Amino acid sequence: MTNQPLVTWITSVRTFLARLWPHPLPGGKKQMVIASVGAGLGLMITSLTSHWLLGEVNLWFVAPMGASAVLLFGLPNSPLAQPWSIVGGNLVAGVVGVTTALWVPHAALACGIAACLTIALMFQLRCLHPPSGAVALTAILGGNGVQQLGYHFILTPVLLNSVCLALLALVFNNLAGRRYPHPLAATEIKAPPVVIDVPITREDLHQALESGEVLDIDEDDLQQLLQRAEEIAILRQRGQMPLSS
Repeated sequence: MTNQPLVTWITSVRTFLARLWPHPLPGGKKQMVIASVGAGLGLMITSLTSHWLLGEVNLWFVAPMGASAVLLFGLPNSPLAQPWSIVGGNLVAGVVGVTTALWVPHAALACGIAACLTIALMFQLRCLHPPSGAVALTAILGGNGVQQLGYHFILTPVLLNSVCLALLALVFNNLAGRRYPHPLAATEIKAPPVVIDVPITREDLHQALESGEVLDIDEDDLQQLLQRAEEIAILRQRGQMPLSS
């Protein structure tokens, strides 16, 4: 006779540990090569341009640009990777970070306050960009060089780096056959909805994700999203208003 609670617990632990194992990223090898080359070129040109404009005397490049490049070239269709996201998000982070550094002397407290305010403002301004959190912390922990710049840190190098990298992503992604910026304008023609009578399986979603650009979503989440959309469509056809969470 088996101990059912023990078996259930072991199964739960094994399932949890399996989730920690890295899953393969959706997207073809071609897109991965394009993303890698684009990020490398973007960072190199941004660094050289900023160094040429600002010279050795001033701080000319900030490390969070590396994380921004991963998004702009690796996940160009993500809302977090759009031009307004990097420019607006980094500007907000720079302002909040410098201001917090000036008014809050305790570094740990300043970091927490800056991160909290930066994220809240980015949500409100629709420019959520994860690397901007590092920009805010750089303004606090960047040392004497950053502190001496004061609010000039926001314009040079943060704004200069951000605009340069965004412009390079704009050019490179479109030359590579990607639509960037990703959101469709109101005047662009949207594809009509496709009605199919066969169920979409997880394997179908996996193959679809493999054939296009890298998306920041896995098959399970996408399948849940499609199922929820089907439920909402059924309620709409019945004249019932779906509950929004």
